[in-house]
Amino acid sequence: MTDDVAVLGAGMHPWGKWGRSFVEYGAAAARAALTDAGLQWRDIGSIVGADTVRGGYPGYVAGATFAKALGWQGARVTSVYAACASGAQAINAARAQILSGLADVVLVVGADAAPKGFFRPAGGDRPDDPDWLRFRVLGATNPTYFGLYARRRMALHGETPEDFAQVKVKNAAQGALNPYARYRKPVTAEEVAASAVVADPLRLLDICATSDGGAALVLAGMDFARRHGAANPVRIRAVSTVTPRYPNTVLDLPDIATDSAVAVRPAAGTFRESIARAAYEEAGIGPADLSFAEVYDLSTALELQWYEDLGLCAEGEAAKLLREGTTALGGRVPVNASGGLASFGEAVPAQAIAQVCELTWQLRGDAGDRQIDGARVGIAANQGLFGHGSAVVAMR
Repeated sequence: MTDDVAVLGAGMHPWGKWGRSFVEYGAAAARAALTDAGLQWRDIGSIVGADTVRGGYPGYVAGATFAKALGWQGARVTSVYAACASGAQAINAARAQILSGLADVVLVVGADAAPKGFFRPAGGDRPDDPDWLRFRVLGATNPTYFGLYARRRMALHGETPEDFAQVKVKNAAQGALNPYARYRKPVTAEEVAASAVVADPLRLLDICATSDGGAALVLAGMDFARRHGAANPVRIRAVSTVTPRYPNTVLDLPDIATDSAVAVRPAAGTFRESIARAAYEEAGIGPADLSFAEVYDLSTALELQWYEDLGLCAEGEAAKLLREGTTALGGRVPVNASGGLASFGEAVPAQAIAQVCELTWQLRGDAGDRQIDGARVGIAANQGLFGHGSAVVAMR
């Protein structure tokens, strides 16, 4: 177990397709987080930026780019990249600086201006890049992978497209209550079924969009928080950034082929299960302690997979959990009360930070119409390409 880090402020720029620079979104989120924390930019000792590979040179040095946008003031600076786990890596870097004594208070920022359509690798020939290879050799776009995973769950657990559609129905209803969400309209199962097939069996409304957006957090040591007047702040108790173990026996992006298990016994659980397990072990809790969860619903079927990976239910029981209303607002452990990526879309460097913003607002009782009664412990979980685990446990 580690010492806690306080969340003093959380801020976001609404998700959408705004047609402006990612710097504008990140700076707006940062200012909102500073206001929420009751601090000025000059009070910040360090800034950590989650990089965006689509932003050219400024995107690759996001920490300094956001510091310049806010006004040079001499703060320590860090930039990190871990694909979809970039936000969690940025939170982890900030936490390490605080716990090591390098900074009392750190600003974490992530923002993106995503392209139209699905994500694709950067240009050029890179035969040693598995992400490039899956597009060039297999034509495996992200939706192709989502469809394969959905088919796997159908084959193993008997789930149906109607089960997947109910995930979208749940998340759209919850996202309709979130002022930062891009899509704020309830959706019916019939509307999901009527939307275009993208990667059988998944339809357009089963798959998250690409979006512009930004999110930021102000993190501090507990002593600083108390001096600042925050006697009982939301605390980050654990951050999991683990990598997979060989052999990986379940297909995963960007490595579509599975590893051979001839010479080595497979691990007891999958990569995603290990992400949650590491977070639980560090926090000293288990799945039964959770009040709610924010998970990485790139597709409806993948949200169901997270139910099992987080230990909310046994393998093959995710659809049952959904049908019983356990993961909806008012259920025993609501999942994606924010609306999830189904309602936001992907703004890659921002999304893991945005998840922790939602944890913060829920734990403070500031989530408005989507507030979860009695929220005390929450987990945010996703993963990044190239074996980046990402989970954050927060509590109050």
